[in-house]
Amino acid sequence: MSASWELRRRQYLGEISALCFLHLPPHLSSIPLLLAGTGSQILVYDLDSGKNIRSFQVFDGIRVHGITLEPFNKQVLGSTLAFRIAVYGERRVKLFTLHVESLLNMELTLIHSLPKFGHWVLDICFLKEGDTSWEDACYLAVGCSDNVVYFWDIVRYTMFSEVKCSVRCLLYSMRMFGNEVESLRIASGTIFNEIVVWKVAHQDHAAIPGIHVEDHVQQTINDDVMLPSSKYKDVHISRLIGHEGSIFSIAWFSSGLKLVSVSDDRSARIWEVQPEKEGSTKTLPDMVNHLTGPVLFGHNARIWDCCISDSLIITAGEDCTCRVWDQDGRELKEIKEHIGRGVWRCLYDPSSSLIVTAGFDSAIKVHQFLTSSKGIERIVASGDLGNRKEVFALSLPNSPGHGGLMDSKSEYVRCLHFSREDSLYVATNNGYLYHAGLFKNGVVKWTKLARISTAAPIICMDLLSKCSDDFGRFEDCVAVGDGKGSLTVIQIVGSGSTPKIEYTLTWSAEKERHLLGTYWCKSLDNRFIFTADPGGRLKLWKLSHNSPSASLIGRGDYDSFLIAEYASCFGMRIMCVDASFNKELLVCGDIRGNLLLFPLPKDLLCGTSVAAEVEASPPLNYFKGAHGVSSVCSVSIAGLCSDQDEIRSTGTDGCICYLQHDRDQLNLEFVGMKQVKELSAIRSVFSTAEHSDVGNYAVGFASENFIIWNITSETKVIQITCGGWRRPHSYYLGDSPEVMSCFSFVKNDVIYIHRQWVPENDRQIYPRNLHFQFHGREIHSLCFIYGNSLCNSDENKGLNSGSSWIATGCEDGTVRLTRYEPGIENWSSSKLLGEHVGGSAVRSICSVSKIYTFTPDSIGMPNGTHEQKGTLEDRGNPNIIISVGAKRVVTAWKQMIRMSNGRLDAQCSEIDNGNENYIIRSSSTAVSSLSFQWLTTDMPSKNTNYVNRQNTKEVLDRSVDLSTNSSVATIGSHSSKSRNMGSNFYLEDNTENDWRYLDVTSFLVKDAGSRISTCFVIVACSDATVILRALVLPFRLWFDVASLAPLSSPVLALQHVVIPKLLPSTGNMDIGNLYLVITGSTDGNIAFWDLTECVENFMQRIYGLQMESYMDFQKRPRTGRGSQGGRWWRSINGPCAKKKPGEGRLHKDCVFNENNNTDLVSVGSTGSGSEMENHVNETSEKSKDDSSPETTILKAVHVLNTVHQSGVNCLHVPDVKDLRQPDSQFSFFVVSGGDDQAINCIRCDLEINPTTENTQKMTTKIHYNHRCLIKNHQIQFLYLDKITSAHSSAVKGIWTDGIWVFSVGLDQRVRCWNLGHDRLTEYAHLIISVPEPEALDVKVCGRNHYQIAVAGRGMQMVDFFPSSGT
Repeated sequence: MSASWELRRRQYLGEISALCFLHLPPHLSSIPLLLAGTGSQILVYDLDSGKNIRSFQVFDGIRVHGITLEPFNKQVLGSTLAFRIAVYGERRVKLFTLHVESLLNMELTLIHSLPKFGHWVLDICFLKEGDTSWEDACYLAVGCSDNVVYFWDIVRYTMFSEVKCSVRCLLYSMRMFGNEVESLRIASGTIFNEIVVWKVAHQDHAAIPGIHVEDHVQQTINDDVMLPSSKYKDVHISRLIGHEGSIFSIAWFSSGLKLVSVSDDRSARIWEVQPEKEGSTKTLPDMVNHLTGPVLFGHNARIWDCCISDSLIITAGEDCTCRVWDQDGRELKEIKEHIGRGVWRCLYDPSSSLIVTAGFDSAIKVHQFLTSSKGIERIVASGDLGNRKEVFALSLPNSPGHGGLMDSKSEYVRCLHFSREDSLYVATNNGYLYHAGLFKNGVVKWTKLARISTAAPIICMDLLSKCSDDFGRFEDCVAVGDGKGSLTVIQIVGSGSTPKIEYTLTWSAEKERHLLGTYWCKSLDNRFIFTADPGGRLKLWKLSHNSPSASLIGRGDYDSFLIAEYASCFGMRIMCVDASFNKELLVCGDIRGNLLLFPLPKDLLCGTSVAAEVEASPPLNYFKGAHGVSSVCSVSIAGLCSDQDEIRSTGTDGCICYLQHDRDQLNLEFVGMKQVKELSAIRSVFSTAEHSDVGNYAVGFASENFIIWNITSETKVIQITCGGWRRPHSYYLGDSPEVMSCFSFVKNDVIYIHRQWVPENDRQIYPRNLHFQFHGREIHSLCFIYGNSLCNSDENKGLNSGSSWIATGCEDGTVRLTRYEPGIENWSSSKLLGEHVGGSAVRSICSVSKIYTFTPDSIGMPNGTHEQKGTLEDRGNPNIIISVGAKRVVTAWKQMIRMSNGRLDAQCSEIDNGNENYIIRSSSTAVSSLSFQWLTTDMPSKNTNYVNRQNTKEVLDRSVDLSTNSSVATIGSHSSKSRNMGSNFYLEDNTENDWRYLDVTSFLVKDAGSRISTCFVIVACSDATVILRALVLPFRLWFDVASLAPLSSPVLALQHVVIPKLLPSTGNMDIGNLYLVITGSTDGNIAFWDLTECVENFMQRIYGLQMESYMDFQKRPRTGRGSQGGRWWRSINGPCAKKKPGEGRLHKDCVFNENNNTDLVSVGSTGSGSEMENHVNETSEKSKDDSSPETTILKAVHVLNTVHQSGVNCLHVPDVKDLRQPDSQFSFFVVSGGDDQAINCIRCDLEINPTTENTQKMTTKIHYNHRCLIKNHQIQFLYLDKITSAHSSAVKGIWTDGIWVFSVGLDQRVRCWNLGHDRLTEYAHLIISVPEPEALDVKVCGRNHYQIAVAGRGMQMVDFFPSSGT
């Protein structure tokens, strides 16, 4: 029967460990194919289209370390080409033939698998014999880490010789050079930080290489296996000494006389290898060649790889950078686009000028690098675009020239603005407005348009431009403000490069020196304009024509009217605005990172009457510190649905923030943030024409550089050194910024313009991303996301057809959502959800997709029966992802839901390609996708920690035995020492920063009588405590509910079980749920805890409570950067926090007051309303006087001792099925895996309201190992089976559905067990490509079909199904 089932591995998603170019004939492709080794697979990419066209499995559980291509191809069977490829990894080498008929038709055929070597293989080289052609004879030279080269005859499949270098030591690297056996040179990087260069020479007494002593293929090749007598000997050439660290990679120049090495000492060195002389008698110590070339310093960490051409040297390092150097040691370019543990491989093709980099983050990035005759580099869009990049250096028309000293009458630039790629407006301090027409070949035509002011300099300028028509006509509206407070609007029309003023309108908009900004809004056209002053006031002006047509186009009299004024509650200068006419909304961002929303009624804009006096309107809503204390650079409004708006903002904190505004509830909620770590200031987010609703490019600055960053592919499009964003500057982007961009800036009184403008065509655009970016470090946890409950039937069909979503948490603190679907490239996309505070590691992650209903009347009231268990019946409660990790950080995300045509739909659309998280775009396909938004982040305040073990010993000694009596013991009933812990139930601990959460599990309980839902989160901490916490939704309030009594050892694994409680009647009606938690600790014990009373008490207390008064939407993710709020945000939870103007309702943590079931105590919070503040203060005072919080301490109802001999690494409990048996009995299984390599299976039988007769019957049938009582319910434990050596190393993940059990261990094996007849029977096992696996999760895709996801250093999917179904 076991043969009828099989495990089948799918594509590995993780580190790229090998790269190789495959050059095809010109009629097939002018650009080479790329072979990339990842895990045990080889991926084939077409660099012309940027697509993965094939993938091949070459090893079982062995990573591909290198790919070597024979420098020759044969034409067989007509048009089919054949390439011989050698692939090596660890101690294995395989020889393949790649048959290529076309780009879409290629096959990889195994020629031979070489015997296992005794040491790791470091390099392979194809060799010919003598002067014969490649077609006559061919050998394979295999270099190993023991400094031995083996020679393999490809024709006879025989290892015919070996050459041992006399320097017998272990190597980190080896590189061979040559195409014949007797001309083979070897450079060996030893563990002694030196390079030994030696060659292979023919022995005088050796036989001819074609005559073999034996044709027997050895199974292993090491010192214990006898090989035929060696036909060759080693001849030493030189030793290269100079590195101060291990040598990780070596590359030869084409001449064979020079080589480059990279090392642990962060340097690359160029060596000249002196040719050996005939008859030389020098010994190896005398053959020392010291460094003759330059030392290439620039990397900040170890350098992993290098490659060379005749003119360039490329290095890749652990600092995630790839650097390009010339042979004189000058650094030409730095490419920094990877994340994580570094760039592991780099490759350069001189014929196409392509640089390919790959690393731990799974991304493969391609750049094109060209050198001019003078050696000046260019990163360009395609090979023929090198001359399309223009650089202008302009001086003002009246300027005598740059370079001289300035005086009070000197004219200089105040503002710049592009209207098109060939049109630039310039405003100066002397009040002049110029137009510069930019032509090809650096020709510039200046036009003096007007002198705006003679008494004051120009302070601000904004431009509203209408697109040119096919005849080259344009219409630009320029608004200019001066130091006297006057605003001038000029309409300029023309064709070609001949601008002409159509009309001019000037009026006094502000007091002197108070006009700091003027802003157009495209949605309002050129009939309305805004002005801003230093105090946070914004004025809206209406421009009208006196003629009945009320049009600004045409000559006549014009006038301006003040129709509205808006006052910021923060009193800070407004920096940017955006308005929506249809949504009647105005959004502003100020200089201190705040966002404000104002009403913009249509009646105001369309009305003809103008009020004599205009009163300042207060904000409709606001969000304080959206960008911390950093200035907001841009805001934009996008409509999600009829009652919701999405607001996007960028700032000088390097972040893009996303907020949702609910027009019905008048809530402004922070839903996500994207950090662009390459930028310190983001000026705007640019959308391409193909995806106008998706921000593809972030435009901004990093230090002194202007950068355009593609946030879809995570590549740097443009970098221009300009001196920073505080200089006057302007930019203009076309549909493809890689080939259509203009940037101007002012430096030393000179206007510099960088323009690259190529019309759209079929040219390839570089840089590009061949494979999407994944985690850059180890993955600690993963879980499947089940979103089908919220989608319609068509979408469910698409989602269940093999497509899956997986959430993963990583060592670098990131949480990603990755999609898997059948096809050539199984992993289709990966989107970043967010990052933990300061990048703290994510240790565990779980998904909550099921809801349990709670009715207060059901407590002790039989008439209050109702159905308890369901699958997310309330559409307002979406799926929730909970992640925990280092620094005791808990972060939650929720699935985005929106209204569509009067019905609630889950957001089944692709996650924003531009932002990766939060922008939504509709999907026309039936296949469902998921989108999540940030919900909340919680972490302990400074100098606090949960009560530790030594302080709870007295509590535990005094607590009541919960297996026979009450399950709750409150702290307040014990010693004064415990009573005086304070209202937080915290004690100061100097080692608090070392504590971290190790695991998490959660379940969602819905209050049937209100819209309140509570997500109960159980977290295990490294200080051997387990805490039950509650997240009350939709109010985002965190509560500490209970503390599970600290154990003797930390808990590593958590699982929860929810079991319906039934009435002892014929109908077996539900009256509630039993909430149990199962823990596995480092001492091998498995404990059971009853949370039922705590959960029910908590739900009773919040039932009917007016939580709206505590709602806090003024929260945003902390980033670990300045954007988390600067000084104000760091002190917001402190005891001396002061109220700020416009402060919102803020709430940090809450606990219950023991004397009043309906009062909440706010800990470390501030309130904006006096009622809220007085309530909190009064309740806090009562708490200080005579009560401690009713945070309870629970004791385990039962502990199974020494289930494992060491730590319990993983647990799993399948969903409890409601069997509705007459005896009211439920059964569930608990499977566990530990460091002792064992798997345990325990069956738990729970009897509701047991009777003596039933208990005796069960005891007679089954001999239980343990039993205990949970109130009036009996639970009995039966050890079913234990596999003592299930894996050859620690078991790291386990899962069961009660029929099948799947496990994974550090031995890189996934094993499948059948749980039949209460015994574990192994049915199948499979070697996976994931090194050091740490987590496993399984999705049931249908009857007899399971998807198994394994994560560690990468992630891989495995399918389990009957063989007959293949």
